[in-house]
Amino acid sequence: MSPLLAAARDLGLPRLRARLHSQPEVGLQLPRTQETVLAALDGLPLEIRTGHALSSVIGIVRGASPGPTVLLRADLDALPFPGGPRHACGHDQHAAMLVGAAHLLSARRDQLAGDVLLMFQPGEEGHDGARHMLDEGLLDATGAKPIAAYALHSAASSPLGTFANTAGPALAASGSVTITLRGRGGHGAWPHRTADPVPAAGALITALYAVVNREFDVQEPVVLTVGSVHAGTQATIIPAEAQLDATLRALSDATLERLAAAVERAAQGVAHAHGVRAETTYRPGYPATVNHTGEADFVRDTVHDVFGPDRFIRTSAPALVSDDIGRILAAVPGVMTSVGACPPGRDPLTAPGNHAPDAEFDDAVLPDGAALLAELAQRRLGYSVDTGSPGAQDQET
Repeated sequence: MSPLLAAARDLGLPRLRARLHSQPEVGLQLPRTQETVLAALDGLPLEIRTGHALSSVIGIVRGASPGPTVLLRADLDALPFPGGPRHACGHDQHAAMLVGAAHLLSARRDQLAGDVLLMFQPGEEGHDGARHMLDEGLLDATGAKPIAAYALHSAASSPLGTFANTAGPALAASGSVTITLRGRGGHGAWPHRTADPVPAAGALITALYAVVNREFDVQEPVVLTVGSVHAGTQATIIPAEAQLDATLRALSDATLERLAAAVERAAQGVAHAHGVRAETTYRPGYPATVNHTGEADFVRDTVHDVFGPDRFIRTSAPALVSDDIGRILAAVPGVMTSVGACPPGRDPLTAPGNHAPDAEFDDAVLPDGAALLAELAQRRLGYSVDTGSPGAQDQET
């Protein structure tokens, strides 16, 4: 067993994850989460900084000798659900893994040739926390721009303990659109005296899904999902307006722009046909996450060395979810890698996935994730404390 992995298993990371899980917070301001992370890092030989516009935490592990900087990232925020916030995307696990890596690297900093930048980020779930941290000088925190960036993401419906990534486009660029159809309300018994936006909304939903099927190549991944529809208050009243909210996904910013333009055309055309007006508001989301080929291979090779070849899967297709790690990887070569956390006894093919209210993540992956993050950092800085062999800093990336 890798000495790093053995040490990670003695850190008590499931207890930390349980604390984070019990106090989920949403958005950019996560005061209790930040306090818990700071307490878990207390006493380590780190330089600590906290954010201004958001409750982020930056930790810097200074190596004993000069060298480059490697960035390790974890997100912290939970998801909003009707019954209250919930950690249904595994961010509490990500935070625990990165705290674990901080402990492992701090204990070995006398053998590090360079610095490790620990990025604890709020606001990944739609609040663009990565952009805020970039605006506050994240990449200059150590005095040198990172040469590589790594992140792990727990997957509730992937086999326990398997690591997976893909080279190139890995996660989608995203945006959202709100379409308001404005008509003229009235009594449900006299529809001919109104301009009813409800049938227009129904026709528009069908038209929007047809846009994806008819305007984009089936081999060019594009997703449009209408997730919210609101109109009216009771059966006898024809409302004056109806509203639709949709998410848009594509693997390039250019394709996403084409999709947004097609949505606008469909909204205006359907509205005109139904005698109502359409107002659309488009909000760009996150850029595509593009994994650097060399770094994706480096993660694969490291997993092979530490855990064995059977623990790594090279995925053949990107996922149409999005993550603001894409902002980091647009500036720094790096990779997002998933780690399977499906609990024993559940079939990964049918287990509730991330963002499902009943998603479950097994804590057995916490030491593995912490050990892998620490191993990636120290190898990328040029020295592996566990093997005594040169690392990968000269690898062509």
